[in-house]
Amino acid sequence: MPHWCAKYVFRCFKCLERAGDRLTGAAGPVFVTLAVVLLSVGVFCFFEVIQPTLPLPWVTTPVCLLIALNLFAHYYYVCTISPGFVNDPPREAGAGLLWARKRQAGRGRQLPGVQWSEDVQVTRATTSKCRKCGEMRPEVCCSAPFSVRLSVVWGVVLRCAYERSHHCRICGRCVLKYDHHCAGINQCVGIYNERHFVLFMLYLVISTFFYALFGWKQVALALGWFEDPWPFFAPQMAFLLTFILSVVLCLAVSAMAGWHLYMVACGETSVETQDHEQYRKIASQRGETFINSYDLGWRKNLQLFFNVGPDGYPLYTLLVPLRIEPYTNGRAWARRAGFEQHLGVRPGEELTDEDEE
Repeated sequence: MPHWCAKYVFRCFKCLERAGDRLTGAAGPVFVTLAVVLLSVGVFCFFEVIQPTLPLPWVTTPVCLLIALNLFAHYYYVCTISPGFVNDPPREAGAGLLWARKRQAGRGRQLPGVQWSEDVQVTRATTSKCRKCGEMRPEVCCSAPFSVRLSVVWGVVLRCAYERSHHCRICGRCVLKYDHHCAGINQCVGIYNERHFVLFMLYLVISTFFYALFGWKQVALALGWFEDPWPFFAPQMAFLLTFILSVVLCLAVSAMAGWHLYMVACGETSVETQDHEQYRKIASQRGETFINSYDLGWRKNLQLFFNVGPDGYPLYTLLVPLRIEPYTNGRAWARRAGFEQHLGVRPGEELTDEDEE
C-alpha cells in the first residue's frame, strides 16, 4: 500500500475512533439509567418471587438484604465518586454514617490506610504539561536515592506520561491510576472509585448466581409447565427476562471480576497489564527480566487495593458498603523494597499516552 494511501486510511480510522469516543460519552447516562432500571426490577422480582421460598428466612433474608444493599451502594459510589484527576487537590476521608472509622495506630494516632515505616524517604516530583489537555502533571525524578521498607515515589514516568496515570480521550482529562473508561458508570475507573467498581462486580456475580440458582423452579411455573396459576405481582415476562439476564451476567461478569482481581493481585491496572507485556518482550530481547516494582505479593497487593488488613481499615468494610479512602492520594506509591522503578525498563522505553496516537 502506498504511503499516502496508508496515511489517509490511518486518518479515517482515527476519525472513527474519535466518533466512537463521543458516542460512548454521550450514551453514558443512557447506560446508567438502564442499569438502575434493570437492577431495580431484578431485586424486586427476587424479593417478591424467590426470597419467600428460601429456607430459614430469619437467616437468608438479612443476607439477601445485605447483598442487595451492597449492590446498589457500590454502584452508586462508582457512578458518583470522581475517579480522581491530577489537578484535583488531595482528598481527606469524610465523617458520617457512610464513612468507615479508621484504625488506631499503636501510638494513638489515626492511620491514613497504610502505616509507613519511619525510614521512608519520598522523592518529590517536578511538573510537566500534558500535551493533550494542558494540565500540569508530576514527573518522577529517578536519580534521587532512597531506602524504604515500602518504597514510595511521587508522580509519573518520563516524557510527560504519569506514573500510573493516563489521559482519557472521552473525559478529556488526566486520571490518577487510570484503569479504563466505563460507559456503564458514565466515567472513568480511577484511584478513588476502583475499589467500588471491583466490589460492585463481585456483588453482582453473587446476586446473579443466587438468582439463577434459586429461581429455576419459578421459571418453570412462569413458562406454564405446571397447572398452578402465577401467584405473584411481578409479571411473568419480567421475571423470565431478569432470570435470563442474570444467567448471562453471572457468566460474563464472573470473567471480568476474576480478571480484575487477578490484575489487582499482580499490582497492575488494565492499562499497565498491556504495557507490562510490552516491557517483558523488550526486556526478553535483551536477555533481561522485567519485574513490576508495584508487585508486593498477592496478599499485600489485595490489602493495599481494598485498604484493609493490619495496616488498613477493618475487614468488615468488604461486607458493609461504607466509604473509605485509598491508601494513597495518587501522588505516592508503594514499591518493592529496593526498587525505584521497574526492573528491565530503561530510560526512554516507558510507554506514554503520546505513543498511542
